[in-house]
Amino acid sequence: MRGWTPYVATFAAFLSRAADFLRMATVSGARLCVVGSHAGVSIGPDGPSQMGLEDLAFFRALWRSTVLYPCDANQTAHLTAAMADLSGVSYLRTTRGETPVLYGPAESFPVGGSKVLRSSPGDRLTIVAAGVTVHEALLAADRLADLGVAVRVIDLYSVKPVDVATLQQAAADTGRVLTVEDHWPQGGLGDAVFDAFTRVTCVPRLAKLGVLAMPGSASPVEQRQHAGIDSTAIVEAAHELLLDS
Repeated sequence: MRGWTPYVATFAAFLSRAADFLRMATVSGARLCVVGSHAGVSIGPDGPSQMGLEDLAFFRALWRSTVLYPCDANQTAHLTAAMADLSGVSYLRTTRGETPVLYGPAESFPVGGSKVLRSSPGDRLTIVAAGVTVHEALLAADRLADLGVAVRVIDLYSVKPVDVATLQQAAADTGRVLTVEDHWPQGGLGDAVFDAFTRVTCVPRLAKLGVLAMPGSASPVEQRQHAGIDSTAIVEAAHELLLDS
């Protein structure tokens, strides 16, 4: 409230302890940049007590909040800086493990935007992901392409606000939208995407993948497989969505 732009960072799971303080920060109109690390089952062997699986839902629900979820190092650096110019409470969800670098250092990531990573005129389905599931979605898209199924892949790094125009265009082009997130299915990326279609006359076929079972202790690869959010689960869900017509 004295004009500074504070950043606070801890495990995403531990931010739940500050829920009341964060809620009151929005009431006060404070500007606060929050970074939650070690998000989702992808942190691996540390187990569910350390896994942020509710954080997207909580921060999306805060009044006039911004929620960002980068998938690689360069995107993370740009969005960390972008938070300094935002009003209110903004949240950046980060991943613990190493991920492939998809973007160059000069790439831009406007808040409220997205990146279309795979696209063709013959796309039959759109996969929407963010953070670690972007890489799983790209693997799934490659596997589906080998099977003769073209799909669009959107990196929805801005979870709030979402890129409504891109989502609606993709839905109009493909007719089907599948979301995948390293988070409980309630209140996260999937619900943010579904909200983009609440006021359209022609709603696409929608499906979402999220963490359904309480995770244990395992490797990140095993965790995503157990949670049903890895590339294999995406391919299977895509086939089901394509058959359900």
